[in-house]
Amino acid sequence: MEKIHNRQQIVYGLRPVIEALASGAQVERVLIQNGLNSSLLSELRGMTKEHDVPFQFVPVEKLNKMTTGNHQGVVATIAAIKYRPFMDLMEELAADENHAPFVVLLDHVTDVRNMGAIARTAECAGVDALVVPDRGSAAMNEDAIKTSSGALLRLPVCREQNTKTVVNIAKQYGLQVVAATEKGAVHYRDVDFRLPTMLIMGNEETGISPDLLKICDQRAKLPIVGEVQSLNVSVAAGVFMYEALEQRNR
Repeated sequence: MEKIHNRQQIVYGLRPVIEALASGAQVERVLIQNGLNSSLLSELRGMTKEHDVPFQFVPVEKLNKMTTGNHQGVVATIAAIKYRPFMDLMEELAADENHAPFVVLLDHVTDVRNMGAIARTAECAGVDALVVPDRGSAAMNEDAIKTSSGALLRLPVCREQNTKTVVNIAKQYGLQVVAATEKGAVHYRDVDFRLPTMLIMGNEETGISPDLLKICDQRAKLPIVGEVQSLNVSVAAGVFMYEALEQRNR
């Protein structure tokens, strides 16, 4: 029986999921039925740790909604896009001496529609790549691709384990790191986006994590005159990205 459900981009069944992990497939996460008792479970858990793939125990009803096949208590979701290693991307960008890299790091943006909308704007605004953490981010699934109008299939995306390491690598390659935060002291138009730049956008609820804020070069804010003190992250990202585009086109 075929164990790959192409429309929903999932793999189901204990052995097929283990094989998918072993093959290097772009597994987003593994869902395991609560109370599952199988001799293969320890092997599966070991594979998720080896490949640094998050797993979650869930009610069997959730798995049944994902597939009508014999899932054996295990379903894995597969990324609909191919990720790029961040170091490889930076080496490629650094080779072009006539271009100032512009990369956007999304710090645990969890809403699929926000992810897709940001990707769509990023592709339109000439952003070189998106970077996301490998845990706690919106899935790069068909909904995200649809919301992005296909931009996620054209824009390089890097999924990395340690975002602090990513920021430090960006700095080593000469990028200024700009945090978009209402706690910022710099007006967003006062940032020189003509320089090589990494822009960080934060989680919809909590913003940018404190560990990342500490190592940013600048904290930039958007003016807010209404009573609501923050913008939707995809809207805010669009303002920053198009400010950068305008400055670079002058």
